[in-house]
Amino acid sequence: MAGGTVVDGGVRMSWGEALSRLRNAQKAAKGVSLYSRFVNRPAGRVLAASAYVARLTPNQVTVVSAAFSFAGVAVLALGAPSWAVGVLVSAALVVGFAFDSADGQLARLRGGGSPAGEWLDHVVDCAKLTVLHLAVAISFYRYPGFYGTEGSELWLLLPFGFLLATIVTFVGGLLTEKLKPRPAPGSAPPAPSTLRAVALLPVDHGVFCLVFVLLGGGPLFLWGYGLLGAAAALYLPLFLVKWFRELDNG
Repeated sequence: MAGGTVVDGGVRMSWGEALSRLRNAQKAAKGVSLYSRFVNRPAGRVLAASAYVARLTPNQVTVVSAAFSFAGVAVLALGAPSWAVGVLVSAALVVGFAFDSADGQLARLRGGGSPAGEWLDHVVDCAKLTVLHLAVAISFYRYPGFYGTEGSELWLLLPFGFLLATIVTFVGGLLTEKLKPRPAPGSAPPAPSTLRAVALLPVDHGVFCLVFVLLGGGPLFLWGYGLLGAAAALYLPLFLVKWFRELDNG
């Protein structure tokens, strides 16, 4: 945030003022899981306020998010699976996800983002999701005995199926958001559903980040990862039908 821009007639806000403004400038909670709503977004607010005080730009925050996420991926792909490695991977991914929320919040605090910034954010997200599942596949391939998959290479298909469901969901949701008609200015945001927020937990990226805590359990991680992959595959057609109907004017 070179030059110390935005803000109330040129006067920069304090950390507390920035945090207070961010609390009142959140996206609608509809269609957001409990983790993103009550954990990731609040953490992102704190990081966004801190980034504002540190004079970082949203793009710089996106780079920080990528650094944490890709560091976690590298540890997963290159390290031997253990409880310590799992905690380290999970922590790096959770922090990266929080910074991923912070970049957009910082952009809104500064008066709005840019097309280039939004492009960078989505490209990083897509790359992060892709390499994370590939890193799981690498770990399964390198340590089949640890995961209890020795003698059956079919388990290697699990990360690729999970990756397919994840990327199609990511692109489908992104396109739906871009193509849907914008709500009328000043219209009240739709009320969130607690039941839907709970139902979305199995396909929330934050919950996915947490499953790596089980990495040291070998088969325990395999089944935790597999259950989330099954949820991603089961939810995908439901999302696609819903999004198509929202866009279909015929």
